[in-house]
Amino acid sequence: MVVATLLYRASHLTVGALAVAQRGSAFPLQYAGYAVALGLSALTYATALRRGWFDRRHIWADALVVGCVLPLALCAWGGVREPPVIAWAMLLGGSASAVAAISLERLHALTVIALLAITHFIGYQAVGASPAVILGHLNSIVSSAVMTWLFRWYLLRQGRLLDEANARAVAAESHKARYAERLEHHRALHDTVLATLTTLASGAVDANAPEVRRRCAREAAYLRRLIQQTAAEVHHREIGTALEDAVCSVESLQLRVTAQYHDLPQVPPEVAAALGDAVREALNNVRRHAGTGHAYLTATRDPDAHGGALVTVVDRGPGFDPERCVPGLGLRGSVHGRMAEVGGRATVDTAPGEGVRVELRWPG
Repeated sequence: MVVATLLYRASHLTVGALAVAQRGSAFPLQYAGYAVALGLSALTYATALRRGWFDRRHIWADALVVGCVLPLALCAWGGVREPPVIAWAMLLGGSASAVAAISLERLHALTVIALLAITHFIGYQAVGASPAVILGHLNSIVSSAVMTWLFRWYLLRQGRLLDEANARAVAAESHKARYAERLEHHRALHDTVLATLTTLASGAVDANAPEVRRRCAREAAYLRRLIQQTAAEVHHREIGTALEDAVCSVESLQLRVTAQYHDLPQVPPEVAAALGDAVREALNNVRRHAGTGHAYLTATRDPDAHGGALVTVVDRGPGFDPERCVPGLGLRGSVHGRMAEVGGRATVDTAPGEGVRVELRWPG
């Protein structure tokens, strides 16, 4: 608004400069009047630009001196007796009313506008202006103030609406982040603690076996970390470490894994974590559903993607018909979901009697 009203005042000063240059020799006081208007305008707007808003004292000085005193002084002592000669000074009243309307309190702004209207009415009457000229000029003073005030009100209203929209967006993102965190915790519990409890409940392993006891201890520690974990924590793990953690977690439940790693790429920590978690769930599925105690894990650099990773989990179980079997939570969320979240993808290749091959690629 400071710049907008500055441009409005600058247009009036430009008209004034041309008018004074044309008629100034006949009315020398106009030079002094224009210098006063130019100096006070420079002070008012330079201060506003530096501080970010108008100084009310400067606005009052501008309205009283430039808007009120200057036109009357030109009539009383400047020898001006024709409306065109005084018109440039009258124009300044429009920009004075505009800036007063947005920078002063309502009562003060109305007072300034009334003073400008009365002064300019007297000034134009003194030089014999027609009623049409007087009414048109008074209308410009009032309309300048009203339009400027409405423009500022509209900008402030749009700013408030934008702030409210931003606040809603931030709240929605916060809710989404909390939901994603809960979902990640659910997946982690499904792949670790729930898998262990399910195996123990089925009686497939000896609960007192040292390997099982060590796994239970690891997952108890994991639960403690999960409770203490903050949303901002990131697991900084390399891909090899993440895969080895997954292998160790299922080997303690009597699933033998033959793992081969070759030329592993460097991937972001969140990608390594997603690959490790997806592999853990794929191996859990082998142990639960394949009917075999052996799985094969390979991990290497993806030849089809620069810097990408390719990880496969294979079993030689009975397989299944993918068109008839609906993927469970583990396959949907812990495998496909985790890979999709980091920009990768998971594919499952199987058929009855052919075993299952889970392929993880990053990027997808």
